[in-house]
Amino acid sequence: MSCESNGGGCSCSGDAVSDDTAAVRARLSKIKHKVIVLSGKGGVGKSTVATNLAVALSSEGKRVGLMDVDFHGPSIPGMLNLKKEKLTSNGSAVVPFEVAGLKVVSIGLLIDDADAAVIWRGPMKMTAITQFVKDVEWGELDYLIIDSPPGTGDEPLSVCQVIEDLSGAVVVTTPQSVAVDDVRRSVNFCHQLNIPVLGVVENMSGFVCPKCGELTEIFKSGGGEKMASEMKVPFLGKIPIDPQIAHAGDDGKPYVYHFAKTESAKCFEKVVSPILAMDVMNGKAAAEQVKEKGGNVMRIAIPMVEGKLSNHFGHCEKFALLDVNKDTGAVESREDITPPPHEPGLLPKWLAEKNADLIIAGGMGNRAQGLFTEQGIIVVTGAPVDEPENIVKAYCAGTLVTGDNLCDH
Repeated sequence: MSCESNGGGCSCSGDAVSDDTAAVRARLSKIKHKVIVLSGKGGVGKSTVATNLAVALSSEGKRVGLMDVDFHGPSIPGMLNLKKEKLTSNGSAVVPFEVAGLKVVSIGLLIDDADAAVIWRGPMKMTAITQFVKDVEWGELDYLIIDSPPGTGDEPLSVCQVIEDLSGAVVVTTPQSVAVDDVRRSVNFCHQLNIPVLGVVENMSGFVCPKCGELTEIFKSGGGEKMASEMKVPFLGKIPIDPQIAHAGDDGKPYVYHFAKTESAKCFEKVVSPILAMDVMNGKAAAEQVKEKGGNVMRIAIPMVEGKLSNHFGHCEKFALLDVNKDTGAVESREDITPPPHEPGLLPKWLAEKNADLIIAGGMGNRAQGLFTEQGIIVVTGAPVDEPENIVKAYCAGTLVTGDNLCDH
């Protein structure tokens, strides 16, 4: 990878993206969850959220990469005290810089003059983002967190095109209406591209006094939470203005790592919890979630080919919808129905209309899992090929053995 820019452009060619698809998919196949951090408004602390989200996940023992695609204003190197560092190559790929348990890549770690203006058009950005994936030795990761610039333009769109199986987006706003109105567009951007919205973070929500710790609502509070409710997407939590967060960012010290016991760090923990749960969902956890939904009957959807579970839900011939008594595990009714022609994002909505509570599949991509979650449908993957009644019986008895996600694309 070579990006030598002093304002005049990039040495990369923008014509090879389509030829690189196989190489990109090979890199991404080793990364379980790819999460983009978005905001329709600048200055809301998106890079702060992205950095501390990545560090918090790493602190939980997860293998995490942090990719900064804000080419015109890369903040990640400064927040991690990497301004003087440069990326190197092992001869076959670029080696990410490792700090605070993260593998980090940013344009700020490639250009020689930190004050140079990077003046690139869209095709150059697309090429650079492709190279950030295919030419970087990311290795095996549990999470890749992608920090993007404000808005819904070239960089976020290019990320969504290059990374075909994005797990979802974290959308950052501040409480004020002027920010919330812009951030609504980011949520709609995700909906239009079938990117699951993992949740909204309301940053700078109140001010924490450095002396007494009292929380004062300077800009008011609750704007992001209200917007999330109105747009029917998850709300991840509020993070207050804390002088220590600003100082940590300026000093290149990840806040959640160096100030882990503060109340603000605990707010970050709440934000991280649903993202962390993406990596721990299994049959037992799914069963508990179904029970919490209330009612005596749960509806389980099983994608089928020739009467047995299909390895990939999107390739099935029919769905078996089984109504099961939660208390006894008995199947009260079964209906086999033919799904509509498969289109991205269609089946989650269709099964939600059929009142499905849970889908058990052999394999399912991260993006599809997120879309099912948005519809309130719990997902279990890695189930064996068997008849629907046998799968449901084992699931209800707690003996369903799930293996690898058989088709994670």
